[in-house]
Amino acid sequence: FLDGERPHVSFFVGFGVAITGIGLISFNGSAVLRLNPLGDLLAVLAALVWAVYSILTRKIGAHGYGSLQATRRIFFYGLLFMLPCLPVFGFSWDTARVLKPVNLCNLLFLGFWASALCFVTWTFSIRRLGAIKTVVYIYLVPVVTVLTSVLVLHERVTWMSATGTALTLLGLAISEMRRFRLWKSAGHLAKSGQA
Repeated sequence: FLDGERPHVSFFVGFGVAITGIGLISFNGSAVLRLNPLGDLLAVLAALVWAVYSILTRKIGAHGYGSLQATRRIFFYGLLFMLPCLPVFGFSWDTARVLKPVNLCNLLFLGFWASALCFVTWTFSIRRLGAIKTVVYIYLVPVVTVLTSVLVLHERVTWMSATGTALTLLGLAISEMRRFRLWKSAGHLAKSGQA
């Protein structure tokens, strides 16, 4: 869907290795594999929506909109189209609950840090690296989850989570191998041109 961005064989091989690692991390400690068709369908739909969002963000950036400006408009229209759904889902505004310090701090954290800042950096990354290269780095989310659970929650690293982390990092490296070779050869050509 994007001009100039075509995934190569290394991308798909890396994807296969990384998804195997992510599977090991996800099923770590779970002896029984349970399928939930509705949940699985929602997970696949979420991935598809994120892919569409990444492609549209890249196309919006090509029209000259900055990362902050594009994110601000996307959030505005997202909120605008969510408003008609509030009565359907039984939303009721309770100012006293919102103004409690713990709730207010949670809302501010989720609104500004976990949502706005993350979307701005995602949009910036897509403009800078391209949609395909940026999406590859999403493989690191489970790895960061494992590291955070060890550092913050003091969980043990099991052989499944360690193997999954290693496979995920290996998959990322394989996906980026072609890009690294191109970068290295471009640097080598630049040095030989200066000599």
